[in-house]
Amino acid sequence: MKRLVVIGGGESGVGAAVLGKVKGMDVWLTDMGTIAPRYKEILNKWEINWEEGHHTEEKVLAAHEIVKSPGVPLTAPLIVKAMAKGIPVISEIELAGRYTDAKMVCITGSNGKTTTTLLTYHIFKEAGLNVGLAGNVGKSLAMQVATEKHDVYVIELSSFQLDNMYDFKANIAVMLNITPDHLDRYDHKMENYTAAKFRIMQNQTSDDAFIYWEDDPIISAQLKNMKSEARMFPFSARDDKSCTAFLSEGQLCFNVEGDEWNMPREELSLKGLHNVYNSMAAGISASLMDIKKENIRKALASFEAVEHRLEYVRTLHGVKYINDSKATNVNSTWYALESMSEPVVLILGGKDKGNDYSEIEALVSKKVAAIVCLGVDNTKLHAFFDGKVAVVEDARSMQECVDKCSKLAHDGQTVLLSPCCASFDLFKSYEDRGEQFKECVNALV
Repeated sequence: MKRLVVIGGGESGVGAAVLGKVKGMDVWLTDMGTIAPRYKEILNKWEINWEEGHHTEEKVLAAHEIVKSPGVPLTAPLIVKAMAKGIPVISEIELAGRYTDAKMVCITGSNGKTTTTLLTYHIFKEAGLNVGLAGNVGKSLAMQVATEKHDVYVIELSSFQLDNMYDFKANIAVMLNITPDHLDRYDHKMENYTAAKFRIMQNQTSDDAFIYWEDDPIISAQLKNMKSEARMFPFSARDDKSCTAFLSEGQLCFNVEGDEWNMPREELSLKGLHNVYNSMAAGISASLMDIKKENIRKALASFEAVEHRLEYVRTLHGVKYINDSKATNVNSTWYALESMSEPVVLILGGKDKGNDYSEIEALVSKKVAAIVCLGVDNTKLHAFFDGKVAVVEDARSMQECVDKCSKLAHDGQTVLLSPCCASFDLFKSYEDRGEQFKECVNALV
């Protein structure tokens, strides 16, 4: 009997463990931290053995194959030992792909992938497809393959999930953009991070599609240096009729393998230039799935915004409060600032991942009236922004931060939480950071 060891007891790991059990494997799960009660309940229901708080090394190294949760780096000592012993280390997505013939629509990028994934899923669902939502959003792909049956899956894939995928294939792969992110995980080398993202194209054939942002210089450079049989579908905000989707005189224009249609930009439910790109990528994916253009237009107009991504909270005393806690890198904050039409009190800070703040310098100079640095160590933020913005203050908690912002912001201005950084210095996650922001803002009088 094949012995499958799963490292990590979250959504991904527990899903992989259940799928292994369903397929008749001897499954054991281990987590260095504490497994959440809901996941323990699932493991016990499926009679899967597990441990928490430590890894029993001899059990891990007795595996025929290891499924590693995305948060566990390849450099983790136990993973290094397993690989040195010749034990295959794969991702949950790789495991799940072996046991389904469903079509895979896979979406990656440094920014916008959650919105685009949910938007694509929304279009497919509204059109009546039997579709599952998986990856970084929705339920574990492995769990769905084990316990449900869908004809197509829309999957958000981070670079971490792509790292340990080998035979898995995306029928439709979407690359939104590539900007510096998670470089601490990739030896601080942009080329390593880029290579991880482009694993989404591996194994694609002429039957498959690759949708990408034409104007991204890193994507363009990478495509020049690689060969792929996949059919190419570029999109652009320029009026460029050579692209599959482009922007012309306020219209989103599509030409997907000869099927032409358009939609007024103002009818999109999601505002901002970044959401034009997201809508183009989702629209092309839907067209390739033979969804009628009338249904695509209707779904693009009815979609509701993603929580923690340019999420409107409230307006108080003429000041608008926006929660963009999901902006964990500089490029994501650039898009947030680009969409602002009023002066901004900007909240930055958290765990810096090797950020280069020069990317937002021009927008900050043009649009930002004050900055509140929310983090344990704000030294790098002060070094860059002091003297470039009239007011730069510190806060060590969300309550202190929101109180300062409410005093700094004036009627007609916007308080924007768009931190540029990961949340793990003061918060459990970007969701926790966003929830605390909304709670503090809603308590203001």
